[in-house]
Amino acid sequence: MFVGHYAAALAAKAVQPKAPLWTYVLGAQLIDVAWGVLVLAGVEKLSFDRALPGSPLVLSYMPFTHSLPAALLWAVAAGLVAALVLKLPRAAALAIGLVVFSHWALDFLVHRADLPLWFGGPKVGLGWWNYPVPEQALEVGLLAVAVSAWSWRRGRQGHGGWGGPMFVGLLAVMQLVNILAPPTGGAPQMAVSALSAYCLAALFAWLMDQGERRVG
Repeated sequence: MFVGHYAAALAAKAVQPKAPLWTYVLGAQLIDVAWGVLVLAGVEKLSFDRALPGSPLVLSYMPFTHSLPAALLWAVAAGLVAALVLKLPRAAALAIGLVVFSHWALDFLVHRADLPLWFGGPKVGLGWWNYPVPEQALEVGLLAVAVSAWSWRRGRQGHGGWGGPMFVGLLAVMQLVNILAPPTGGAPQMAVSALSAYCLAALFAWLMDQGERRVG
């Protein structure tokens, strides 16, 4: 799951628009941002098996980011930061926390059995990665529904221009790169590439927020 995670961000922005878009976009991938940092630090582990269908990732050790209790803790922490540091309304902070936790729920659909149910516990995952066409259809379908809801909300708020279509185009390009250019090199290169993509999406969302604030 890659671009599908951003479906949760756009859907949340449509339902609870008082939080900035960048908070939802960053929240959708917060668990993977932490994962990338911990991979670079040598704490969490991954390797590659090019013979696997779909994703070649073998995610052998990631209890601090992708276990169920860790995902809940990241979600609660994000919600608290949104409420106490960013001073967002409670409903918006709750929505950000739910977006963060949605990462684990969506990963459960596509990952192979590599998501620990608790620290050191059994690992789960429905394994849609093994079926690349249905998995990609799932991601695109989720994103299409979320984009429709987000676009409707933007229209109701009077936000037009090219910002929205350009952001969706950016997500589409990143997904195509993810499909057509599978990861090469080792774990550090994979982590850096992933972190770069997440930061790019969050930066674009922040720029959209700034532009719409000036117009508003």
